[in-house]
Amino acid sequence: MSKNQEKNKKKNMREGIKISTGNKTPNISNVNEKIITDKAKLKWMNRQRKKWERKSLIKVNAFMVPSVIGVLLFFIIPFFVVIKYSVVENVVNNKFVFLDNYKKVFENGAFSLAARNTLKFTGIAVPLAVILSLLMANLMLSNIPFKSRLRTVFLSPLMVPVASIVLIFQVLFHYNGVMNDFIQLFGASKIDWFKSKYAPIIIVVLFLWKNLGYNMVLFMAALSSVPKSMIEVVRLDCASSFKIFFKVKLRYLSPTIVFVTILSIINSFKVFREVYLLTGDYPYESLYILQHFMNNTFASLDYQKMSAAAVIMFDIMVVIIGIMFVIENRYGKDVEN
Repeated sequence: MSKNQEKNKKKNMREGIKISTGNKTPNISNVNEKIITDKAKLKWMNRQRKKWERKSLIKVNAFMVPSVIGVLLFFIIPFFVVIKYSVVENVVNNKFVFLDNYKKVFENGAFSLAARNTLKFTGIAVPLAVILSLLMANLMLSNIPFKSRLRTVFLSPLMVPVASIVLIFQVLFHYNGVMNDFIQLFGASKIDWFKSKYAPIIIVVLFLWKNLGYNMVLFMAALSSVPKSMIEVVRLDCASSFKIFFKVKLRYLSPTIVFVTILSIINSFKVFREVYLLTGDYPYESLYILQHFMNNTFASLDYQKMSAAAVIMFDIMVVIIGIMFVIENRYGKDVEN
């Protein structure tokens, strides 16, 4: 190719570029300046975003500060103070005695009695609360008449104050109360219900009457969230309602079951309020629970014994809840897989 032909080819190429770009030749320096400007804008936007995130984080932390201070002052610091009191001789000389206070607590007859009664009550009342509330939730979601009225009846105890609950059970189970009047119609003699072998049963009934409604609402919400498609697939395999409940629904309910169980365990310790108002500081032997022991120990200013008992209760609760979370984690993973 001659030199003239090569010059003409380059000229035609330049003209083609001019035509395609609107008779404007591309300027490399302008392109570079635009790239640099875009990079600067991007850096500025990143800086602004990080600045906004920092401000948002500061605002969130500022809102959390009162709650954190409250938790520190009323929960965490007192808990460590309790641990300290449980390993010293007394609060005056602070002599370190390590596990001596724990040995005294385990050797104390009142603590042993209270621990046995608490374990019996929790072991009976909590499973009943979970099972009955689950059955009630299933019932409320089935096609039965008067569902709304039944739901109101089950939830009404939540609106009743503790003092009113105590008054109701005093009217029912007092020595001259309704139940004794009723059994006398059949020729039976009067029973001092709160000083008899029936006293724990009455407290279990009181606990269930008060807590079943709320647990039922939690289970109803959980049952409503079970995938309908999964239930239909199992039903197409000719599975009965019994199998659908245990093979499908129960698996998806495992987190709710754990939550309701933990909530019921906590509420089982709160039943002390009703027992105390019904029977006083020193109730019948079968009603003497750990909260009575703690309350009476506090009244006698024996902080070391009370602190050791509180730490023992905390350890037992941590172990129980930890086991429940391990079980729930296993079944939860099974559902996810």
